[in-house]
Amino acid sequence: MRSRIVYGPILSRRLGRSLGIDIIKNTNSKKNCNYDCIYCQLGHVELKIRSPEDVREAVTPEEVSKSLQKVISNVEGLDYITFSGTCEPTLNLSLGEMIRNIRKISEIPICVITNSSLLGREDVQNNLAEADLVVATLVSGNEETCRKIHRPAPGINLKEIIEGLRKLAKAGIGKRLALEVMLLENEAGEPLNFTDEEIEELVKTIRYICPDEIEILTVSRPPSEKWVRPVPEEKLKEVAKHFISEFGEETVKLVLKGKKKKVKVLRTNVDEEVYALLLRRPCTFKQTCQSLNIDPKNLSSVLEKLLGEGKIEIISSEVEKYYRAK
Repeated sequence: MRSRIVYGPILSRRLGRSLGIDIIKNTNSKKNCNYDCIYCQLGHVELKIRSPEDVREAVTPEEVSKSLQKVISNVEGLDYITFSGTCEPTLNLSLGEMIRNIRKISEIPICVITNSSLLGREDVQNNLAEADLVVATLVSGNEETCRKIHRPAPGINLKEIIEGLRKLAKAGIGKRLALEVMLLENEAGEPLNFTDEEIEELVKTIRYICPDEIEILTVSRPPSEKWVRPVPEEKLKEVAKHFISEFGEETVKLVLKGKKKKVKVLRTNVDEEVYALLLRRPCTFKQTCQSLNIDPKNLSSVLEKLLGEGKIEIISSEVEKYYRAK
């Protein structure tokens, strides 16, 4: 089954209804990234891409525009068009041109979700500065902790990332930089990146970067490593309260599961749309229904068909069953 460039819409805790764009083709890998994060919802992948120059089969700006034009008229009620999916979008150096082309097609705000790994590069900074919103990951102010969590490809340096984030925060009027602080704990309930020392260093680092927004959250889907656990809501609230005291209530956002908003979608190929969604993020039955606005009976038959064909699999968290593309 072919992999769509444009997929969704995705029901996002942070962005509402978001139409996704995946700009590296999935030919030999289910994940095209320079990280192998312990919390990644797409699972463990050993083959990491070292740099944009090593990317094979990158999607072109023309392919993005053509794919978006086919889909955008069939979807109503969108909040964002978002570059994300199975890849790290900044690995495609045509990202800035893609964003400029999209503005000729749609007035919907454009977001890029990035792991921040390439922020030390000026060309990547310039590309990201084209977006309305950049959601950039920062799990720690300590190099060692970052390496343990992200398991990056060689050549990635936290100090360069921090300097790049600081430059991006100052770039452009009306642009926004949100730092995604993903908090994690192990199976014993011990914090992996939010001990007192970690929080102190993180606050110091964020103050230096000076972002527009700080998002505090934890994993919501089964992570790559089974020993990684989501942080309980009460602990998240404690950390958020501390960050609010440091940066102010208007800057800090605690990201929890919220209310769902319906979006009207005109169906084209349901099997393909469901597979494209599950390829980018594992979803429960309910989440898939809500994201694509599919009738439950229809979705049941689609999932059974995809399972029978071996295109998707079932994975389980402690409380819910998720479907994921193989």
